[in-house]
Amino acid sequence: MEVARALLGKILAHGAVSGRIVETEAYLGVTDAAAHAYRGVTPRTRVLFGPPGHAYVYLIYGIHDCLNIVAEPEGAAGCVLIRALEPRTGITCATDGPGKLTRALGITLRHNGCDVTRGPITVTAPESADAFETGVSPRIGITKAADLPLRFFIKGNRFVSGAKSALRR
Repeated sequence: MEVARALLGKILAHGAVSGRIVETEAYLGVTDAAAHAYRGVTPRTRVLFGPPGHAYVYLIYGIHDCLNIVAEPEGAAGCVLIRALEPRTGITCATDGPGKLTRALGITLRHNGCDVTRGPITVTAPESADAFETGVSPRIGITKAADLPLRFFIKGNRFVSGAKSALRR
């Protein structure tokens, strides 16, 4: 949960394309029925059990790539789904959802396992940090452990997925 909150306001970049992270969701590993790591290490989830700071990219519904950042020490799975960005450079379409975000940044399954501190995908602190209030809600689009308050977003930011409901919170 700490990493999910801490990623808000950071800059996610892939090549010349970048945006400010405005929405995340935490997944708590083997204790979280909604997490891919819940059933343990598999070929698909191996990255989740590796060192923190690496990308876990997976395909959902057979059409959308989703980007997660491994957030726990090696051997203890846990990650943060990056749900939405506020466009900065090179983004010409909406990024208010994990599939739209990866499509806008050109992130695909081939980026699974890459180190987000060294590239080609990077997460960095902004040059100047704007103050913001953090909103918290249950995660979106899941059926297991759906009531846990593990979705974090920048309150009032129009780029958050479901921004109309987020603006009211």
